[in-house]
Amino acid sequence: MLGIIIGLALLMFLAYRGYSIIWVAPITAAVVALSGGLPLLETYKETYMAGFVGFTKSWFPVFMLGAIFGHLMDYTGAAKSIAQWLTKVFGPKRAILGVIIGCAVLTYGGISLFVVVFAMYPLALELFREANISRKLIPGSIALGSFTFTMTAVPGTPQIQNLIPIDYFNTTPTAAPIMGIVATLFMFGLGYAYLSWRERKLTEKGDVFTEPEKKTENNGEHLTDLPNPFIAFLPLLSVILTLNLLKWDIVVALLSGIILSMLTNLKLYKGFTKTISSGATGSITAIINTSAAVGFGSVVRAVPGFQTLTDLVLGIKGSPLISEALAVNILAGATGSASGGMGIALEALGDKYYQLALETGISPEAFHRVASLASGGLDTLPHNGAVLTLLAITGMTHKESYIDICVTSLILPILSSIPAIILASLGIY
Repeated sequence: MLGIIIGLALLMFLAYRGYSIIWVAPITAAVVALSGGLPLLETYKETYMAGFVGFTKSWFPVFMLGAIFGHLMDYTGAAKSIAQWLTKVFGPKRAILGVIIGCAVLTYGGISLFVVVFAMYPLALELFREANISRKLIPGSIALGSFTFTMTAVPGTPQIQNLIPIDYFNTTPTAAPIMGIVATLFMFGLGYAYLSWRERKLTEKGDVFTEPEKKTENNGEHLTDLPNPFIAFLPLLSVILTLNLLKWDIVVALLSGIILSMLTNLKLYKGFTKTISSGATGSITAIINTSAAVGFGSVVRAVPGFQTLTDLVLGIKGSPLISEALAVNILAGATGSASGGMGIALEALGDKYYQLALETGISPEAFHRVASLASGGLDTLPHNGAVLTLLAITGMTHKESYIDICVTSLILPILSSIPAIILASLGIY
């Protein structure tokens, strides 16, 4: 038990220091194995790699196709066209709302949140400049639209955090729609209210828009004109509708979006091969990082102390959904990854929670939604890769903008599990 705690603490510390989880995970897994009396080499080659390869086998197609889809939407200018249209609709007076909605639409359409950050930042900059709002609020606005409700709560979202629980609970992407919608309204409503309050406070202090020192490259600069926003929407709609209405497998749904993205932009065909290659290559690091985290979880599950840990987690008073939320949150924070933390938790405890669902009469859909919601909480601690990328792209520091990222994409997502769990306890899913 002590070895598991030390291994987790070491994993969190090294990840926080910025070391790659690809080599950190097996080393910390070795600490767990050694304390649990397992043979190191055999544990690494068999137990660790079995968990690593198992996750890669199941999810690599989704990671790869999702990255390719995002790169194509970026290359064709479709992502920027949609974002630009949405921000124009809301206007500069509602600059923060426009950025949030723009990010939300792109993320719900299946585009990687990293691509969304690149697509939205130049437009957010324009809107904030016109509205004379402090640039400090841009990271928080993008985080609320990209890292929260469209990633984990909105029923049917094709983001990986909503798809991983499917295999463990035999559910669908639209699992527990009422819980998801309530959590969405909770995060969106309170998040927007908080950012609006922050805007007023900063403006009162005279902290308004200032020009960034470094000019950021604008996505789509290679294009003479952007595609019509309604045409640009079609690939997104294809992914969402085929996944949720036609019940196609996510792999086929993403393929439909990829094909439609190319068909609606045939004049750019010369760059398709390079863009697809870039997306496929970029997906490797993401899947390997998450698989490494899952491999660590497999070793934790193999040591004798895991039974003690399981008993402690499952012994938490009240609904088992509470223990699930805590387990996923803690592991997402430890790994700095929503999908990685959820992967570890469900790899270790998914079967237990599914059995509890059958025994207690709580719908497996409720466990699916709570796991997804919890993965989007502590994952956005300061060492999270998406947070570091967001701050780097926007040219802000942790001191200037992390408080807003923390409130919108860490505190509110954690709290959103509370109304969701209350609804589940009332039999409302």
